Amino acid sequence: MLLIHAGAVSEDGVNEGCDVQDWQNFDKAVQDAGIFVSGESLADLVTATTVKVAGDGTRTVVDGPFAETREVLGGFYVIDVPDLDVALDWAARCPGSWGGGSVVVRPVADFGA
Repeated sequence: MLLIHAGAVSEDGVNEGCDVQDWQNFDKAVQDAGIFVSGESLADLVTATTVKVAGDGTRTVVDGPFAETREVLGGFYVIDVPDLDVALDWAARCPGSWGGGSVVVRPVADFGA
């Protein structure tokens, strides 16, 4: 899974260092390579809600992500590639890794299903 963390975002919501065409090109490349499994772009941060449950079971709900980070999860791609090196190559091609952003590469857990 490629977890896309946006770095600096302009007022119109675009990552610095890339534009909509860059995203369309990357999406087409992933589709054309036959490795696309699933993927989504996430809605704007103002739509986020955070839920935390304390040890005693008390639930707290707060508007917004309020993560202690300057990066925000903007979306993801699930790709089917043979190994980590190939996944890293695709992550480097992803516009989300440009201009202060990052792409975290993690395998999807297999629980023997």
